[in-house]
Amino acid sequence: MEPGARYGALVADISSQPVLFVTPANYLQVAGAAFEDGFDQLIDLTAVDYLSYPGQRPRPADVVCERFELVVQLINHASRERLGLRVQVPTAEPRVPSLFDLWPGAENLEREVFDMFGIEFVDHPDMSRILMPEDWVGHPLRKDYGVGDIAVQFSLASAPT
Repeated sequence: MEPGARYGALVADISSQPVLFVTPANYLQVAGAAFEDGFDQLIDLTAVDYLSYPGQRPRPADVVCERFELVVQLINHASRERLGLRVQVPTAEPRVPSLFDLWPGAENLEREVFDMFGIEFVDHPDMSRILMPEDWVGHPLRKDYGVGDIAVQFSLASAPT
């Protein structure tokens, strides 16, 4: 996969769509350039934990894989172009800037990623859990999260008479 460049980031064609590979340090700058270039809607924002599959993802050879990958999908409605952003997020410091100021619709998507993966979005207006209770310990979509550790409690049903 031979990469090019766009907005100062490596770009590769993956599944017939341009995908920019950005670092946490230049993520906000690249996203801002895309916004200024007409990418007016954030379609999706999620993350992937590659703990069990290190290095097994399409990427330019220059991109160093981290455990977490933030995946962002943008669209330019005027040109009908889609653009992907992928950010390698290190385990030691799972933090990236928030896109809320560019696309306010990122608010709940970033909260879901925080809640499920533990990736914090700096300058987010409400970086709190959205799916799990506030006192929940851990992040359920991490590959090292204990599956089946929660005992299922059934209420006592009355016996048929």
